[in-house]
This record gives sequence, C-alpha cells and structure tokens, in this order.
Amino acid sequence: MRKVLTHIITVALLLSAVYTMAGEGLVWDFEQTKIGEIPPDWKVEATNLRGKIASWEVIADSTDGEETKILGMTKVNDDFGGTFNICRTDSAQFKDGEIQVRFKAISGVEDQGGGPIWRVQDANNYYIVRANPLESNFRLYYVKDGARKELASAKVDVPANHWHTIKIICKGDHTEGYLNGKKYLEWKDSTFPEAGGVGVWTKADAITYFDNFTVKTTGHDEKKESRGEKP
Repeated sequence: MRKVLTHIITVALLLSAVYTMAGEGLVWDFEQTKIGEIPPDWKVEATNLRGKIASWEVIADSTDGEETKILGMTKVNDDFGGTFNICRTDSAQFKDGEIQVRFKAISGVEDQGGGPIWRVQDANNYYIVRANPLESNFRLYYVKDGARKELASAKVDVPANHWHTIKIICKGDHTEGYLNGKKYLEWKDSTFPEAGGVGVWTKADAITYFDNFTVKTTGHDEKKESRGEKP
C-alpha cells in the first residue's frame, strides 16, 4: 500500500511540473522547464524545411521588469522564405474553445512575429493566426499539405520588441482573431473540422518569444484530453 501511495504522489508531482489547470484553462508559462530545453511534451518541427531545423528553447527574459522564463525560436538554421518553424504539443487536443498567447518579435529580415497554431494534424496541416511587425498586419491562414492559404487579414501596427497578446476563439467552422484585446479577424472555414494539437509558429528567420500559452476547450471530449503547464 505504501509503495502504491508513493507511486501516486510521485506521478502527481511530475505532472504538476508539466502542467497546471487554471480555472477552465491550461497554461504553459514554461517556468517549470529547464533553461535550454523545451517542455517534455512538446516537439520541434517545420513545414517546407530546406535546411537544418530551427532551434527552440526555454530562456530567461525580462517581462515588465520581472525575470521570467519564456519559450523562443532562438536560432535560425534555415532562412528560406517558405519555411514555417513550429514548436507544438499533441498533449492538448483542441477543437473548439479559446487559445491565447503572448509573443514578442525579436528580429528577422525575411519575416518577423508569429502566433499560435491549432487543430494541428501534423507539421503540414493546421490553422495559424499570426502578427507581423514588418508588414504591419494580422492574418489568419490554414496550411494544408504544406501550402498556406490566407483566410482573413487586417492592417494593424505591431511594434517589434514589445509583448503583444493574440487570442483566437473557435466554434465549429467559425474563428475569431484578437490582437491585444481587439477583434480584427473573423472567418468560416471547414478545412480541419476535427480536434488536433496546438503550438506556436514563426516563418523563415523570425526570432520570436512566446509566453503564457493558454488553452481553454469547450466540449466534453476535448477537456478530457487536454494538458497544460503552471499558470
């Protein structure tokens, strides 16, 4: 009995280091991940990779004057304009609900910025909404079989080296996109109707930091399958 109890406590402690429920949501803030690593349930991938895959890792950063840990694409190993850099997890299966993430564009000549991906089937099939400081726009796409198609776009100022917040709300084929609390995008599309993984995305040489990745699901099945990290 003592061995069983010890095993249960150990598993609980390990899980608490990976994720924590925050109200109805699941939040990765990356504070429990070692510097230089990524969360154990995340993986690095790329769409249309032409060279070596990009480097992603948890690093220390200053947010509002306070030292914190963030997840970032930190090294460009392939600056091909059609390469999409991905860091994602299948441990949170998302179909309907809300995803929110803070991001900060650090650098990039070909491209800058980035955003969340969801209903990810694999590295070549998913939805993406991203903000780009170089182009001063905020856009919603899908990527199907490696090809990206624009669904909605808005002109908006997105200064680099400042933290911004992207949020998407999904219900069936309907998606809304918010930047810093304001709704800019709205579209209907049924390319990927089923639940899939979630993650973050940049394009080409866009060095971008992400923090407080939050997933809130609606629907019985998605809640059962979700995972997150400490808020």
